Amino acid sequence: MPFRMIEQQRLYQQVAEQILALIQSGEIKVGDRLPPERDLSKRLGVSRPTVREAMIALELAGIVEVRIGAGTTVVGAPMGDKPLARWLEPAGPGPIELVEARRMLEREVAAVAAAEATAAHLAAIAETLTKMRAAEDTEAHRAADRLFHTRIAEATGNAVVASLVDGLWGEMYSPLFERLGHLSGLIPQGHPRTLAEHEAIYAALAAHDAVAARAAMDAHLVTVASVLSQDEDAPKMTGTTNHERKPVAAD
Repeated sequence: MPFRMIEQQRLYQQVAEQILALIQSGEIKVGDRLPPERDLSKRLGVSRPTVREAMIALELAGIVEVRIGAGTTVVGAPMGDKPLARWLEPAGPGPIELVEARRMLEREVAAVAAAEATAAHLAAIAETLTKMRAAEDTEAHRAADRLFHTRIAEATGNAVVASLVDGLWGEMYSPLFERLGHLSGLIPQGHPRTLAEHEAIYAALAAHDAVAARAAMDAHLVTVASVLSQDEDAPKMTGTTNHERKPVAAD
């Protein structure tokens, strides 16, 4: 009896597959404009950020063209026998979920690091702030930003935690995150508040104030999620990883 491997599918992929199926069936044609993000969100029962992620995944697959202020237009159709899910594989994890994961992990990491950081750890973290200030391009700025967060994790003294933080940062270079980052204004060079927020985190670490370090990291990651979501106010943490119930902000 043949068995097929069970795959856990991301929510934005489910949305994108529905749209792909409608295009493949001819109900939506090349040249058509898709309904506005707000309308799709209501029809599908998902958040607007999830719809936005789905549109970008379809754009990366060459199916639609996303233009800020002009909507989303169908420019291609899935061809051949390739399963619809395979058109979306290269996109990467959903940016909002990714930032949620970072928020859940890194605010606690910051609290532990505030208690455990040595003078050498603090000097290494301060060095990354210098690199961020001196960065002349987006690549250098993001590299320094990643190093800042990784070195905070290293200050906890737990190599597994440091690996987790760095691994999550690595996912922020996925095609989906890169495209949403540019569309939302998070990239290039980072949000204008980024440096000030990093400095606030460092100040709390240097003061060995775990409560302030947790709060500063949380505030920073809320900003990142808010920018990606294009919402003025990021939602508060609900204790769930499911951002469909109420999106949680994070960087």
